[in-house]
Amino acid sequence: MKNKLNVIEDCCYIWAQEMKQVFRDEGVLIFFVIVPLVYPLLYSWIYNNEVVRDVPVVVVDQSRSELSRKFISMCDASPDVRIRYHASDLDEARMLVSRQVVKGIYFIPSDFDTRLARMEQATISVYCDMSLMLAYKAVFQTAQAVSMKMGSAITTRLGGHYTKREEQISARPLDFDDVPIFNPAGGYGTFILPGVLILILQQTLVLGIGLSAGTARENNRFGNLIPISRHYQGIMRILTGKALCYFMVYAVMGAYLTLVVPRLFNFLHLVSWQDLLMLMIPYLLACIFFGMVVSCLVRYRENVMLLMVFVSVPLLFLSGLSWPQSSIPRFWQGVSWLFPSTFGVRAFIRMNNMGATLSDVVTEYRALWVLAGFYFCLASAVYRYQMLKSRRDAREAIEMMGRKEKVRQRIHSIGYRKSDSSPWPADGSK
Repeated sequence: MKNKLNVIEDCCYIWAQEMKQVFRDEGVLIFFVIVPLVYPLLYSWIYNNEVVRDVPVVVVDQSRSELSRKFISMCDASPDVRIRYHASDLDEARMLVSRQVVKGIYFIPSDFDTRLARMEQATISVYCDMSLMLAYKAVFQTAQAVSMKMGSAITTRLGGHYTKREEQISARPLDFDDVPIFNPAGGYGTFILPGVLILILQQTLVLGIGLSAGTARENNRFGNLIPISRHYQGIMRILTGKALCYFMVYAVMGAYLTLVVPRLFNFLHLVSWQDLLMLMIPYLLACIFFGMVVSCLVRYRENVMLLMVFVSVPLLFLSGLSWPQSSIPRFWQGVSWLFPSTFGVRAFIRMNNMGATLSDVVTEYRALWVLAGFYFCLASAVYRYQMLKSRRDAREAIEMMGRKEKVRQRIHSIGYRKSDSSPWPADGSK
């Protein structure tokens, strides 16, 4: 019973020391509290418009006909495109694109109206700036939608139908309803933000743990991660105390990122809090023990910042969010399985955006528990090595101090004997 009380006391002591470290160290406090609070608001505010509107476009109208002017006015009336300039030729339009004044070009050839009058196929060339995919999508899809609508109207007029119903069937023989699933607004924020929120949890957690470990090394006179103290005598005690501190902090941050932020900006949010709680428990544990392992691999606290910032963008791609999972090479898919964010992002997006339940993401859910157990065992091994190294360094330091003390005493005794062997008599006579 006394041993159990000592274990609990040591865990509470380690938890208290880690909690003090979190709020005393400015770097840890920034990554544990400030960044999770501010970054989601910044990203959500940037992507809150969901889609781009009024993308500037220049028109080169060499036809100057009624149909060409109708095409231009219909494009300008759309919400996605705004006709900003009319150029005399294609070279002038390209100059405007190169100066980033406009994002696209609509080129209407001189034979546009003539070919339509001859019942031939006419073309309209669309040139887009591919540096921004959202602008490219707006410019291209607007031109495509307007051309299809004008083509249907021309087909209906030339068909010689007697009733409106015949005209509707001729214009659209196979009717369909375009209903975007899982993202009704077609917005970029609804698409990208859930994965970014989950990735922020992992990255800030690992960065904070790494900075805390670097501070512990700097404060320890032997330069080791684990302090020399009677409370730090068991691996389970150390891991439990540290993990409890990090879990308590990020239970609040995780609830804020996954529940509060989407509702503040009216993003899609279909997951229930019960399923979300069951998902976040293994995800946070996997991130915590992963962060502990990473903190043992870096010597200085600045190195963990360079490492995690470097892998942030690759982790976003490897999660399958911004690039299809089926198109990722098998080797890199295997690499992505080492990071909790891969399975956390996939599971959260399916639950949050697609309305999936916990049973629908059971593969990712089990993978998170496997990663939590794997990194717990790895952290135990690494911390055991750190503990043995701390004890060895302390023992060597004590032995070195003992040898220095013996040498000092020996030198002192030799100097004392030399002072006693003076050639002069005790009475001072020669």
